Amino acid sequence: MERLNPEKLSVKFEYGATTTEPIIGRKYTLTHSDITAELFLTIGLAFDYDEITKMRDEVLAEWKTYEGKPLLYVYVYVGQFGPVITPIRDSIFRRELPLALEAIRYGDSEFFMEYPQLDNAGIWIYFDSENTDYKKFEYWGTPKDYR
Repeated sequence: MERLNPEKLSVKFEYGATTTEPIIGRKYTLTHSDITAELFLTIGLAFDYDEITKMRDEVLAEWKTYEGKPLLYVYVYVGQFGPVITPIRDSIFRRELPLALEAIRYGDSEFFMEYPQLDNAGIWIYFDSENTDYKKFEYWGTPKDYR
């Protein structure tokens, strides 16, 4: 796994979120530049759709509850791009997700300092695709695994 370079991460708070509020409904939009390898994290009450490109290679995440417990729900769009591109997209997402999760954890570090119990919340990732071979919902550990 490539480690996060904090100098390549830009973080902005928008849409009513602060460094520590809210918990449930807090949303993350993580995008990147293929040219500069920079990562851009927006934290807010809404996803930053202005940052999403037609490539659809962003990572979206949101704090939710399930059975009274918090969880980090992550969404990636693998899509249906044919028998060659779809498996490549799936592979790239799986390779890059640890870096993306580390960027979210690092970029929102004040939030995790305020709520250390959330470091133990489950991370569930939905790989969205019209192809059932790639449409998956998987457990990926906890935020503390990505510190």
